[in-house]
Amino acid sequence: MGRSVSEFLEEQGSAYRIDARCKILMLAAYSVGIFFVDVWAGMAAYALFFAAACAGLRAPVRKVAALGVPVYVICAVTVAFNAFVPGASGLDLSQPGFERGCFFAARILLLTWLSLAVCLTVEATELTHAFSSMLRPLSALRAPVDDIAMVFSIALRFIPQMAEEYIRIRDAQWCRCAEFDEGPVAARVRAHCAIMVPLLVGLFRRADRLASSMDARCYGMRG
Repeated sequence: MGRSVSEFLEEQGSAYRIDARCKILMLAAYSVGIFFVDVWAGMAAYALFFAAACAGLRAPVRKVAALGVPVYVICAVTVAFNAFVPGASGLDLSQPGFERGCFFAARILLLTWLSLAVCLTVEATELTHAFSSMLRPLSALRAPVDDIAMVFSIALRFIPQMAEEYIRIRDAQWCRCAEFDEGPVAARVRAHCAIMVPLLVGLFRRADRLASSMDARCYGMRG
């Protein structure tokens, strides 16, 4: 968990030297196409594609699964909100709603996992160059291509970093006897607020440090 992306790539050799633009286009096509799937057979096909992509990229599957922990909470809430409907005796379990919630959760998981797999197998500089190359035609319209590419690459790089930060905060709260898996759904959501609040504060601090570092290096200055 402590290794950087560059160290991970160096250990695995040249198999990861797939053009970053191919990875981005694959992820974009995957992300758009999965929202047009409305049957379990199609979702199973996307799951097989995800497995094949992880094998081709040689992505660290265990690390991808570990970094997806915050999304598991969202998926659980999605299933709960779809499964339980108002009834005569309060909230009743709906079989169609439960299946619908599971379908939405599977879509979120597959999309998140592939995004993490791509982020973990490409370096930040490669992402920036790839986005800049793909957006280069927009420079004819005086669009700030380099700035847009930098924003995209930073946003993607923040995904695994925030997931690791979530795991660290969750473990720290567990050491303080916080309970995240017991009690009703409302109590679990309140318990997770003890994670989300410091996570958001840390996110703003990280963004502020990044902005200060870029400003100190005179980013955006035109000579």
